[in-house]
Amino acid sequence: MTRHARNSTASAVYTYHEKKKDSRQSGYGSKQERLSKDSVKDFDCCHLTLQPCREPVITKDGYLYDKEAIYEYIIHKKTDYARKMKAYGEQVKKEAAENQIVSQESKKDKVDAFLKKESSIVSKPINPFKASTSDEGKSSTASASVASSSKSLPSFWIPSLTPQAKKSKIEKPDKTVYCPMSGKPLKAKDLIAVEFTLIDDEHDKALIVKKDRYKCAVTGDTLGNSVPCAILVPSGKVVTLEAVEKLIKVDMLDPFTSTKLKESDIIVMMRGGTGFSGAGIELSAKKDGPVMQA
Repeated sequence: MTRHARNSTASAVYTYHEKKKDSRQSGYGSKQERLSKDSVKDFDCCHLTLQPCREPVITKDGYLYDKEAIYEYIIHKKTDYARKMKAYGEQVKKEAAENQIVSQESKKDKVDAFLKKESSIVSKPINPFKASTSDEGKSSTASASVASSSKSLPSFWIPSLTPQAKKSKIEKPDKTVYCPMSGKPLKAKDLIAVEFTLIDDEHDKALIVKKDRYKCAVTGDTLGNSVPCAILVPSGKVVTLEAVEKLIKVDMLDPFTSTKLKESDIIVMMRGGTGFSGAGIELSAKKDGPVMQA
């Protein structure tokens, strides 16, 4: 804990800033931090690699991916499904074998109980004034059963009598591949190729170094996180939403392929934040920690 006398205040009050400083040093309490623009993904970066896309593709929900990264993700999920399905099939076969053994043992117990009952049927008359050997046999069997039950009681110290830990039951895996961002079902055939229009630049710089990389294919406006964008499915061109509302939706035609557009053919791109609260993006991160209460 900080020494109150060393802080730049002569007040006897434990101030808010001292409390925040103590919580940071001790690790107690909730921590909240506002994210800057450097912590936000650019609009043209892949949601998996967080790097500018070399072969951009987009889902129907507007999430942009690099083709290589999303295909690798889908293949990994399918391979993982095959592995889990194999383990699930082995578990089903093992359970079937165990159930078969249990059913055979139960049938055998029923047969043994029936034979024992049949053998105990008396066919000769019994003399009530003479002690029968069956009573002696019963008493001896009872004492033997007591002795055997005392021997079979569970013991913590004997490894063979301790309860065994069984493997957790494997649930049947889901075959569906889900989008890592939206959580909706994802298929490779549903991915739409995206074609960005590069800004003419005299300097031959790497794409990741450039601050402004792409422009609207219709109006030529520079694209960025602060500019809402949309993709036209027939051509894959990226245009601003302003161009869509003012120009393209007038005739509902793709200006590059002259294809009749539907509402589903205009996909709004999910973009990152700008660092300003007016962008409407959640720019704060919060981490809850343990709290000491009196």
